[in-house]
Amino acid sequence: MRLLLATLVLTTWLVGCSGTDPDNLRPWEKTDQSEGNTARTKDYGSKLEEGKPYVVVKGDTLYSIAFRLGIDFRELAARNGIQSPYIIKVGQMLRTAKPAPQPSTKAPKVAVKAASPPKKTNKPATKQSKVTSVTKPSSKSQVPSDNVNKSQPVSRWRWPSAGKVVRTYSSNRHKGIDIAGKRGDPVKAVAAGKVVYAGTGVTGYGSLLIIKHNDTYLSAYGHNERLLVSENMNIQAGQQIATMGSSGTDTVKLHFELRRRGQPIDPLTLLPRRR
Repeated sequence: MRLLLATLVLTTWLVGCSGTDPDNLRPWEKTDQSEGNTARTKDYGSKLEEGKPYVVVKGDTLYSIAFRLGIDFRELAARNGIQSPYIIKVGQMLRTAKPAPQPSTKAPKVAVKAASPPKKTNKPATKQSKVTSVTKPSSKSQVPSDNVNKSQPVSRWRWPSAGKVVRTYSSNRHKGIDIAGKRGDPVKAVAAGKVVYAGTGVTGYGSLLIIKHNDTYLSAYGHNERLLVSENMNIQAGQQIATMGSSGTDTVKLHFELRRRGQPIDPLTLLPRRR
């Protein structure tokens, strides 16, 4: 009897020690009670397939489409002959494929033999003819002056939220960082810029804001509860732009990304180090 009791106690202890304490699971490791399986890691950004034409729908901006393609907004604009301020229309079809390389049109150089100077004659000079000087047009094409302001570098990056980082960057699956917090916590702009997207049209990000800081960097803020700014608004560094929420996900958090020329980078390489 004692042996049987000891065996039951040992078995219970082993079962209790196996696996991970459910209270200590990370947010993306928590189990789905309906299926009884560990939830898969969320893959942010339903990436559009580069090469297939895309038809603009309501809520799209050139920036959000380029964001989903993972390319620079200027590259997408160039492929479609769209000039700044990059306005697109619902129903417009955009080319996403890379342009085919153009064959060289340079003509081969041909050596030209210089003509011999005319021979001098000893004939007396006749009545001098009047000669009009003609200025030849320059062979160089006229380039209009560039009135566009040069890109201003970001002198200092700020944290978008005061919470703890609960998931870090992964180049394969997780294009940014997740920051924990409470519903309604302030979400702030990491640098000055302009809102180029505000909406829910990018799958996986919930209520999303994208801010253009200069010609190099964009920042993205996902899963917001409320958006406090709208598209085309100029934003100051540290300004509150949203409140933290759980739109498009199952836990309250901020999903934050930084993109350099359209490509995701690890935000922790630019954000100031926390003490």
